[in-house]
Amino acid sequence: MSRQAAKGTRRNGAIRCAVYTRKSSEEGLEQEFNSLQAQREACEAFIKSQRHEGWVCLPDGYDDGGLSGATMERPALQQLLAEIQAGRVDIVVVYKVDRLTRSLADFAKIVEIFDTKGASFVSVTQQFNTATSMGRLTLNVLLSFAQFERELTGERIRDKIAASKKKGMWMGGVPPLGYQARDRTLVVVDSEAKIVRHIFSRYAELGSIRLLKEELDAQDLASKSWMSASGRHWGGKPFARGALYLMLQNRIYRGEIVHKERSYPGEHTPIIDQELWDTVQGRLAGNAAQRNAGGRIAQPSLLAGMLFDGDGNRMTPSHAVKKGTRYRYYVSRPQITKDPADGSAGLRIPAGEIE
Repeated sequence: MSRQAAKGTRRNGAIRCAVYTRKSSEEGLEQEFNSLQAQREACEAFIKSQRHEGWVCLPDGYDDGGLSGATMERPALQQLLAEIQAGRVDIVVVYKVDRLTRSLADFAKIVEIFDTKGASFVSVTQQFNTATSMGRLTLNVLLSFAQFERELTGERIRDKIAASKKKGMWMGGVPPLGYQARDRTLVVVDSEAKIVRHIFSRYAELGSIRLLKEELDAQDLASKSWMSASGRHWGGKPFARGALYLMLQNRIYRGEIVHKERSYPGEHTPIIDQELWDTVQGRLAGNAAQRNAGGRIAQPSLLAGMLFDGDGNRMTPSHAVKKGTRYRYYVSRPQITKDPADGSAGLRIPAGEIE
């Protein structure tokens, strides 16, 4: 906030200062004196040092613990922006500018809200002021580096995950039925592995996902169940047909780790042997080919490429669906293009009659 703006606000009363704090991870937040409290103490001390300018610290705290600065979807930040838009805050005080945001695009949105209501923000450790053009330039440069650092960190994490998966390491997530995660690898759970082998064996014999699902439902076999960190229960339900398709194609069961459609030898023990795996994949591929060709086999266009209308235009197989019924035709080119230059209205003949 410029000195002139500060004086103008002071004439109408105290300059109301809100302290905003943020920490990316939840680690340490349970401590009696955590990072958010340390940030707030520093900000309150700075506001107190500006008491001669009429600065007053508002009692409400705006704290976002365990939330990234890469997004504006933070409860305390949204509440603070609402207070600014309501005209109840004059200055936002933060410990460092990246506590407010790490995104240039979000920073522009926040500054626009501040400008609309004549508010500003101050960084205790960096002494920036968004009310001046030089202050905004400096902040933009700083935020550019903050965003670059965040993106660079993301790239490093992705590279590390890729390198680890190429070495066959399990890199997190919910382990599939048959395994549990332990020390960056998958360990076989014998009771679950028995169910997995049963599913593969029965599909190899039945050759039908529908029949397999009906059999599993009759046997009361359910998907993997687990408890999330928040205590919420997931899974433990009857197998869905889509889940069975994915399970039967999951290369983890062959002792492999997949990264970007490429598989690498894993550090874990396979549950399915090569012979059973090949049998199941052959059945899956055969059923897929049969489904893709089913429509064409059931209703082939017997005269495709053999019919021409009176003007010599080739007649192409076509169809229309009315009230759930499929009607097949042979249609000449002018009927398809609707081009007056063809000089003909074209023909459309019911396929069944001419065949």
